[in-house]
Amino acid sequence: MSAGDETALAQFYDRWSRAVHAFVGHLVRDGDDAEDILEDTFWQAWRQASRYEAARGEIGTWLLAIARSRSLDRLRARRRLREEPLTPVLLGDADAMGVAGGEDSTRRAEMLERRALVANALRALSPEQRQVLELAFFAGVSQTEIAERTGQPVGTVRTQTRLAAQKLRDTLAALRGADSTGGST
Repeated sequence: MSAGDETALAQFYDRWSRAVHAFVGHLVRDGDDAEDILEDTFWQAWRQASRYEAARGEIGTWLLAIARSRSLDRLRARRRLREEPLTPVLLGDADAMGVAGGEDSTRRAEMLERRALVANALRALSPEQRQVLELAFFAGVSQTEIAERTGQPVGTVRTQTRLAAQKLRDTLAALRGADSTGGST
């Protein structure tokens, strides 16, 4: 792997992925997070294969140390996101969503309901996916800058963005259906 042999990576993954996934799953207790961390762990092992020193310990210990570190990062991010409110636009008053005080109560109620649905959909994302979306769409940060801020590879940021957008599309499909069947926009 340290020489860039992708076949070696595939064999390494086949040998260790079940053990790493079980270990990570036990730590984070969330299937989606465990899958993300598994991917991140092997990506980091691939990038840092040349740093492994057999004299310092077994390969499995090295790999599980990477997985543990990634898992703890995920748990910290979850805790931080639980403590931080969602973007003010999502939790702000109806005026921030474009509903003027003079509009009728039905329109205001619809907007509040939509805001709640979007906020719940964002809460359902993994902490990393939510962070990437908030930085990209609400703060206008590029994927390269997100990678620098979060310490993740740009490829991981792109994957997180794509997965988050797909989850939001799937979760919010009911809103699109209401709009096309006569609901207001």
